[in-house]
Amino acid sequence: MRGLRLRTAERGQVELRCAALDDLIAADHRVRLVWAFVEGLDVTPLLAGVRSYVGATGAPATDPRILLALWLFATLEGVGSARQIDRLVERDLAYQWIAGGVRVNYHTLADFRSQAGDFLDDVLSRSVAALVKGGVVDLSCVAVDSLRVRASAGRGSFRRGATLAGLEALARERVAALKSAPDGGTARQRAAQERAARERTDKLAAALAAVRAIEAARVAEDAAKRRRTPKTRAEARASTTDGEARMVCLARGEMAPGYNVQVKTDPRAGVVVGLAVSAATSDRGQLAPAMAEIERRHGRRPAVVLADEGYDSHGDIEAVEAGGTAVHVSLGKRPELKTVRRGDGEGVKAWKTRMASDAGKAAYRLRIMTEHPHAQMRNHGLRQMPVRGLRKVTAVALLFAVASNLLLHGPVLVAALRA
Repeated sequence: MRGLRLRTAERGQVELRCAALDDLIAADHRVRLVWAFVEGLDVTPLLAGVRSYVGATGAPATDPRILLALWLFATLEGVGSARQIDRLVERDLAYQWIAGGVRVNYHTLADFRSQAGDFLDDVLSRSVAALVKGGVVDLSCVAVDSLRVRASAGRGSFRRGATLAGLEALARERVAALKSAPDGGTARQRAAQERAARERTDKLAAALAAVRAIEAARVAEDAAKRRRTPKTRAEARASTTDGEARMVCLARGEMAPGYNVQVKTDPRAGVVVGLAVSAATSDRGQLAPAMAEIERRHGRRPAVVLADEGYDSHGDIEAVEAGGTAVHVSLGKRPELKTVRRGDGEGVKAWKTRMASDAGKAAYRLRIMTEHPHAQMRNHGLRQMPVRGLRKVTAVALLFAVASNLLLHGPVLVAALRA
C-alpha cells in the first residue's frame, strides 16, 4: 500500500565485522560448561586409535575432544542425529564454537559414537567418582530402575526361525551369484550391490542366532524350574533389522521392539551412578547384576538398594542380602506375598520383615526421586534408539547418562575433575 514505511532486507551492503568466534558465545553459555568438562577428561584411550603423525603424509585426524563435546552438547539440546549435528556445525554458533574451524562430517560423528562405548563407560565411572569427591554423592543408597527404549526396528521385521533360515539361504545364494556373475553397471555400483547383499546376510544370520538363543534360554528356564512339561509359549521370533532387539513392554502396555536400559541412581542427588543395557524382557534377575556393576565401577557396595516390585526375584534378593546390602523392594499388592512363608531364605525373610516396618516404608519412599534423571533423559530424546545393535545402543545410553549428570551437577563435576 502506498505511504507505508517498512524496514526491508538489504543483502548487497558490504559490512566489515571483526570478532573472534569466542567473543560470540556468552560467558555463561552451556557450551562452555560442556567443553570445560571434556577438557578435564583423560582422552588417551580415544587417541590410541589415531594413526596421523607429525611429518607423515595424509590429513590430520580430528581431535576426539571435539567429537565428544559435540555429542554431549547435542544430547543436552535434544539432538541425536549425526547428520543434524553436521548441519548445525555449519550454521549454529555454539556448534561452530566447539568445532573451532575444524570440519566434521556425519560419518566421522556416527563412527565416533558407535565406537566410544567403552570410553563413555569409563567416563561415567570417573564422573561419579568426581562427584563423590565433591560431596554430592555418597553411594550409600542406590535405586535401580529400568527404562524401556524403543529400538530402531519395526514389529513387522520379526520372523520365526524357519522363515529366517529360508531367507538366510536365499541371501547367501544372492551373494554367491553377485560374486560369480555381477549385475550390470559400474564397478562402484557392483561393489555396492555385493556389500548390501552381505549386510543382508549378516542381519539374517544374527536374527537366526537370536532365535536359537531365545529357545535355549527357554529350555534353561524350564530346567531351572524343574518343569515336567515345558511352558507353553509363542514361537520364538527375532528381527531382521536389529537381531539383538526384543519385544518389550513400553509405556501404557504397548509391545514393541526395544531394549531394557537398567539405570542405577543416587536418589538423593539424582545422579546416574551406573547403567547397563540388555535385551531382557523382564527386570527379574537384574538386581544382583546391578550391585555387581556398582562394585565394579566404584569399589564398594551400597548399604541400601531401592527397586520396584519387578525386581522381587527371591534368588536375586538372597544374593544381594548375602552381599551386605539391605533390599528395599516393594512387596506388591498380593497379601500372600507380604508374609514370611515356610521355605523363604534368610535374605527373603529379612526383606519381607523390613518392608513391613515403618522404617522400611519410609526408606522406600526415596525411590520416587529416581524418576527425575529418567525424565531428564526422556525429555532430551531417549525415546527411540537411533542405532542398531547392543554395542551401539549401549554407547547412546551412556552418552545420555553422562550428559544427565553434567546437566544436574556440571560446575561441581568440572571443579572436581580439575582438582
